[in-house]
Formats: sequence, C-alpha cells, structure tokens
Amino acid sequence: MPLLDLFWSMLWLFLWIVWFWLLISIFADIFRSEDLSGWGKALWVAFTVFLPYLGVFVYLIARGQSMHERAQRQAAQADQATRAYIKDVAGQVSSSEELARLAQLRDAGTLSEEEFRAQKAKVLAA
Repeated sequence: MPLLDLFWSMLWLFLWIVWFWLLISIFADIFRSEDLSGWGKALWVAFTVFLPYLGVFVYLIARGQSMHERAQRQAAQADQATRAYIKDVAGQVSSSEELARLAQLRDAGTLSEEEFRAQKAKVLAA
C-alpha cells in the first residue's frame, strides 16, 4: 500500500504546515494587538508555548473575532495607502487639461466630432 502511505504522509505534511502557519498568525496577532497590555501578551505567548494545542484553540475561541477585525482593518489601511500612492505617482489630470488634450486630438483629426463629444461628456460627468 505505498499509495496509501504517500497519502498519509502528504496529509500529515499539510497539517504540519497549517499548524505552523496558524501559530505564526496567532503570534503576529498577539504582538500587533493594541488592546492587550504587555502582561496580557506575555500570558498568551506563555500559554501557547507551554500548552500549544489548548492555547491556540482557546485563543481562537476567545479572540478570533477581534483577530479577524484587526486583519480586515489592516488590509483596508494597506489598500488605502496603495491607492494614495498610485494617485500620487500617476498624478491627477484636471478636467480642463483633459478637455484641452481632447480638443487637440480633434483638431489634429485623430478624433471625430462624435468621438470628441462622447469623450467630453465622460470628462464632464466625472
């Protein structure tokens, strides 16, 4: 039954990786948590180090919802910072500059009058 042995080995490897990922996530959440004092953080770390399975499960039950909320808040902040950076780097083009560029394209013959009107309506609507 070498195939079954391979299956069990892969399953145990997967569970081992998941366990360490869970430990790392919990330790990161403990140290990032602003609502825990230093002693609270130390107690949670000691609890998860000395009684790992019980400590992880109790932490997930007791603080799982706030762990999720902190992760969502951090993701939203990272997204907002990324969007602000992209806007800053790309630069904002004012609508008057965009209309002038469209007029140049129309005068050069690149845009037809209908295309110019459609693009002008889009710029003015934004």
